[in-house]
Amino acid sequence: MEATFVRVAELRLGKVVAEDIFANTQYPIVYKNTKINHEHLQVFDAFRIASILVYDEGETKNSLEDNAVPLPTTVQLPKLNSFEKHYSDAIQQVKKEFSNWQAGAKVDITKVRGMMIPLIEKVLEDRSYIFDLNSYSNPKDYLYHHCIATGLISSIMTQKLGHERGIAIQMAIAGMLADSGMAKIPLRIREKKESLTQQEFAEVRRHPYYSHLMVKDLTALKDTMKEAIFQHHERLDGSGYPNGNKIGDISNFSQIIAVADVFHAMTSERLYRSKQSPFKVIEMIKESEFGKFDIKVVQALIDIVVDLPIGTKIELSNLERGEVMFINKYAPTRPLVKLTRTGEIVDLSSTRSFYISRVITKEY
Repeated sequence: MEATFVRVAELRLGKVVAEDIFANTQYPIVYKNTKINHEHLQVFDAFRIASILVYDEGETKNSLEDNAVPLPTTVQLPKLNSFEKHYSDAIQQVKKEFSNWQAGAKVDITKVRGMMIPLIEKVLEDRSYIFDLNSYSNPKDYLYHHCIATGLISSIMTQKLGHERGIAIQMAIAGMLADSGMAKIPLRIREKKESLTQQEFAEVRRHPYYSHLMVKDLTALKDTMKEAIFQHHERLDGSGYPNGNKIGDISNFSQIIAVADVFHAMTSERLYRSKQSPFKVIEMIKESEFGKFDIKVVQALIDIVVDLPIGTKIELSNLERGEVMFINKYAPTRPLVKLTRTGEIVDLSSTRSFYISRVITKEY
């Protein structure tokens, strides 16, 4: 195909890039065969790129657009007031239900659905709500927050993996009830600040069994969901519990809850551990936990967390603020960011000393 250098100032939308474009970065900021849109023009301006090589008119009809890296066109911010109200109400309801379960009451699936459905509907429409889940949580009430958050993250991952809405809703319910069996664990163990004894830890590891007992007779919950609840602490390499099952004997739905469970736990403040960045946790799950989780499930979570539109406001671990300029498909947790204070462009894939600590969804 014939190609010509064109000044960015004269560049028309829809033209196709004829070569990878670098800007003192480890990876291209725009890849060959990408069709130019408004966001790319912003990137060129930020990097002060004067001209680029594009295919000539009429030569691009059969260009390799499958290799293009699409960039989102808008930054969608959540309607936090409405969501926070539903979330706060749900936490209070979970506390009441846990108290009832401790006293021997059965799971009221109607109440569980009632508290979860308004939240599920919102997160399935706008996944950016998940970036605020860890900020709502606190060490004292962590368990209740964890139940709600695990359910919501499970539902988004289920949707991302291509399942229909009904299954995503079922998974939200299953994720929320996965730790219901913790109500059967003595309060002195659940709220203990010191390290658990071997006997106490063994009791905590029985909670999937207790959870399954509590949900096994619920006709409104599919059997596959009940199995997922029972297996959500199993790991593909056999290192999990309660049965130490391995790959082939662990359901895909249980893997979704497992990854959602670990992700929220690691990004939340606990009695014995401070919270960590979602982006850092993603890297840890992908690297240090490799072999324990289904790679497709992990990839679904990665895609959900790192698919940040250009212009998304972020804060780095060094407390600098900035905005996302470009997502690197080879290092998606480490995009190019433009620092607010200095205007400097930083390639996080080659600057490993800091990382995105949070996505800013609202200003205070």
